[in-house]
Amino acid sequence: MDGGSEVMSKRFMEDALRQAERALEADEVPVGCVIVHKNRVIAKAHNQTNLLKDPTAHAEILAITQAAAHLQHERLLDTELYVTIEPCPMCLGAILHARISKVYYGAPNDKYGACGSVVNLLEGRFNHTVEVHRGLLDERAASLLQAFFRSKRARTV
Repeated sequence: MDGGSEVMSKRFMEDALRQAERALEADEVPVGCVIVHKNRVIAKAHNQTNLLKDPTAHAEILAITQAAAHLQHERLLDTELYVTIEPCPMCLGAILHARISKVYYGAPNDKYGACGSVVNLLEGRFNHTVEVHRGLLDERAASLLQAFFRSKRARTV
């Protein structure tokens, strides 16, 4: 990544982190996502599984739906997805189906990560490949997740 694109990538991940903070405020697992097309944010979302009572209401899925509506197309060609944690298998499947070009994620997902932490679905023989960039602002993303789960454990003691 050159200097200019690195600055832009960090700016977009900052947007995703703000979305994760919104999830934290709503007592949702703090995951945030933004989707970018031609260096412009076209979708923003955070986890809303509890609010919507929907196990598929992950930040990535909600953002993909918004981006498809924005572009008025089911294929999100030439888009980049920024998410604060490594996508799970469900979200990576949606990313592949949407034909998203690049994924940037922060913290690894040691429970459900589908980009190499638990499984690597990118090694499959799909008709689309996704360029993945790992560890972007990972410490901040991990810190939000740790704070959330620490507070959950404290409430159950």
